[in-house]
Amino acid sequence: MITYILIGITVVVSVLAFNNQKLLSDFMFNPYVIHQRNQYQRFITAGFIHGDFFHLFFNMYALFLFGTIVEQAFEILFPGYGNLLYIALYFSGLIMSSTFSYYKHKNNPRYNALGASGAVAAVMFACIIIYPSQKLMIMPIPFFIPSYIVGPLYLIYSYYMSKKGMDNIGHDAHFFGAIWGVIFVVLLWKEAIPNFIAQVF
Repeated sequence: MITYILIGITVVVSVLAFNNQKLLSDFMFNPYVIHQRNQYQRFITAGFIHGDFFHLFFNMYALFLFGTIVEQAFEILFPGYGNLLYIALYFSGLIMSSTFSYYKHKNNPRYNALGASGAVAAVMFACIIIYPSQKLMIMPIPFFIPSYIVGPLYLIYSYYMSKKGMDNIGHDAHFFGAIWGVIFVVLLWKEAIPNFIAQVF
């Protein structure tokens, strides 16, 4: 249910922001404005707006796929606290995935970012650390690959593209969101690493 609620709120706010420039501007992740005006809520609000319908659909579809699995896993691993910890993962993922970009661009008034990608990456990698043997299909590769292989490839790609800086995609947010998803689970679940090793080897 939490995943569906997050998707619903994000879709509604994003669609409203498509036609409301003030809402878009007020919610945008702009490190310079955050630094100058102490508008730290932008770490969170930026995750509820998107650049276009494709950006929105891609993030929400990924959240649907991985979020429902992680939400159920947390309910099993942390009885009575699963929903709360899942919400904590998502919102801390929004913050942690943008922290590097904040310090990197806090003196650059032209830098802007938006989207739930960092939080989604945190959820995705939480899923990978819990279920590393799960098979995933990554287009355009026409066959399934174990998630413990997909994970490192995703990190390498995000790091490489971040260094190149040749597109407008927040690869830093993807990279650090993914790392945070792993850290979050490992800190909470003492069996995370033994479970990972057992499934992989």
